[in-house]
Amino acid sequence: MSGRILIVDDDQSMCELIEADLSRRGFQISWYTSADEAFQAFQNKAFDVVLTDLQMPGIDGIDFCKRIVSNRPDIPVIVITAFGSMETAIRAMRAGAYDFVTKPVEMDILAMALERALKHRSLQEQVKTLSEVVEHTKKYDELIGASNPMQNIYNKLSRIADSESTVLITGESGTGKELVARILHKQSNRNAGPFVAINCAALTDTLLESELFGHTRGAFTDARSARKGLFLQADGGTLLLDEIGDIPLTLQPKLLRALEERSLRPVGGDTEVSFDVRVISTTNCDLESAIEEKLFREDLFFRINVIQIELPPLRQRGTDILLLAQHFIEHFAILTGKRVSGISDAVAGKLLDYAWPGNVRELRNVIERAVALTQYEKLIVEDLPEKIRSYHGTDMIISSNASELVSMEETERRYILHVLKVVGGNKAHAARLLGFDRKTLYRKLQFYKIAEDDKG
Repeated sequence: MSGRILIVDDDQSMCELIEADLSRRGFQISWYTSADEAFQAFQNKAFDVVLTDLQMPGIDGIDFCKRIVSNRPDIPVIVITAFGSMETAIRAMRAGAYDFVTKPVEMDILAMALERALKHRSLQEQVKTLSEVVEHTKKYDELIGASNPMQNIYNKLSRIADSESTVLITGESGTGKELVARILHKQSNRNAGPFVAINCAALTDTLLESELFGHTRGAFTDARSARKGLFLQADGGTLLLDEIGDIPLTLQPKLLRALEERSLRPVGGDTEVSFDVRVISTTNCDLESAIEEKLFREDLFFRINVIQIELPPLRQRGTDILLLAQHFIEHFAILTGKRVSGISDAVAGKLLDYAWPGNVRELRNVIERAVALTQYEKLIVEDLPEKIRSYHGTDMIISSNASELVSMEETERRYILHVLKVVGGNKAHAARLLGFDRKTLYRKLQFYKIAEDDKG
């Protein structure tokens, strides 16, 4: 690992010895035998880690560490201390040192300490850079991210906010589809009007019809008075049809007609009532597959899919995971009154490695739990759920054992299952990743006897 290391030790031979070894390992070394000269160099040049001896004439290692930390708290300081002097090591840590190594110095252990410090610095720099980017996206509320996929989302939202076209927001469960819908409403010309949402998967077809279109008095047994439906309640504003892929097939023609005519007939009514509503729909289903399976009308799909926003899963958003984690830590620290300020490097690594099948919603729950459990100012690995602590990626392994090798046919079957699992069963997305058209994917699913609900 390459890094710019500043070494301070009054023993020149020790400086030369450390430089010779660490240079061979790829580190860039600058050393000084005077703390004053070293601090002057520190102010004029860029360094990633400072390595200082403890016992030096004039300014000792503890005071030098304090000077570095007070000027640049983002630069890790490693202190070299005498073997067995734990009290001195504790003093160094209290002075702000990131780590310590003992004399006589073992170069392998020193190199490992420097690599940890460099990784710590790199993570801090990433979060700092990403946070600066996020400052420019605060108008998107809790839709936090600095990754390229999220920058594309921000760009699209700014271009379509004032449009009157229907919008379909797709993405896995927990990616923030309703949040995007609320942001679109907030930034639109309709923001003074109501934002009304309904979960299409939560109601039966008759109840959903009554909720959407309203009913007249006596339309059915319990209809003791007339009631406005959500289309009319959202008049002048935005109506969110959440999880529209689950809307009953029998209700789809009436919804299509309402969207096309901009008018509706309440249940039990005999007159049309016009409405002025922008409709936004969300789904975590593959609607194109649902169309082929005769579960969703193609003409309704075209009507709701004038503009599509596809939200990326959290696992494809890189270090956005750390930004979101920090945001949730600050939020739950305020709610609980606990002094929790961030995460340890080990936690950052675990969060970045994990696949996050539940996406942002799962991350939020994990951080809420960790903040409630932690006893420290920074979350540690033990604060995380076991499934994240013990998570290992799904790297493909090519065995050298002949008895474990499988045919190309079996390899393809396993890989199709793996891709389906990664994309949450979205067959259209899986087909694109695999380089198939959907019909080819369906044929292979039938050939390999992969059940419709089998996502790997």
